Amino acid sequence: LAVPEGVHDILEVKLTEVMTRPLPQGKEGALSLKAAGVISELSEGFDVVAMGPGLSTGGEVAKVISELVRTIEVPLLLDADGLNAVVGQTDLFAQRQAPLILTPHPGEMARLTGKSTTEVQADRIGTAREGAEKWSSVVVLKGAGTLVTAPGGTVKVNTTGNPGMATAGMGDVLTGCIASFVGQGLGAFDAAVVGVYYHGHAADLATQMDGMIGMLAGDVIRHLPLALRKLEQ
Repeated sequence: LAVPEGVHDILEVKLTEVMTRPLPQGKEGALSLKAAGVISELSEGFDVVAMGPGLSTGGEVAKVISELVRTIEVPLLLDADGLNAVVGQTDLFAQRQAPLILTPHPGEMARLTGKSTTEVQADRIGTAREGAEKWSSVVVLKGAGTLVTAPGGTVKVNTTGNPGMATAGMGDVLTGCIASFVGQGLGAFDAAVVGVYYHGHAADLATQMDGMIGMLAGDVIRHLPLALRKLEQ
């Protein structure tokens, strides 16, 4: 987990299982442009990079993301503020050689495409297909019946998940799920399909065992091992 140096010591204590790396930050506490070079160099030793959750949009974050979209040579997943940072700059995606996965919710998809959220929701499949083709990316359009689309028009509609997932941090868990499957050797599209499915399946298990009301993102994480037993079988 690469984070601004100002919060690194806190996360070193808080995250027992996670290795952390401090990055240069600016006056506002967000990443400075110097962080781009550090992350780019670090990425050479990894199978996949996920960027966005928790980054904020302050300081030079947008410049950092733009630079990394161009320079990271391993599969890259953009979510949350990683997507917000490239609004109006989606032409950067065409400069990539390695796979790119985008995981917007309808509001983020609206900002990326210049449409309204209402327009996105009125034609979810068409909008997702258009984005995947235009950006040469796997696009995961989140929501009820999350869509996973690939360039060329292939679309998968997810059948798992429930309304209890409409809570903070749930998309961040999905980011981790998809990135994990890329790291385990799946292609970008297959990793997205499997990640979305088991993310929703874990949430369904959490609902069955604990109830839907009050479900938190951490509850889904807690049920992922049980959900993945289905994959092993």
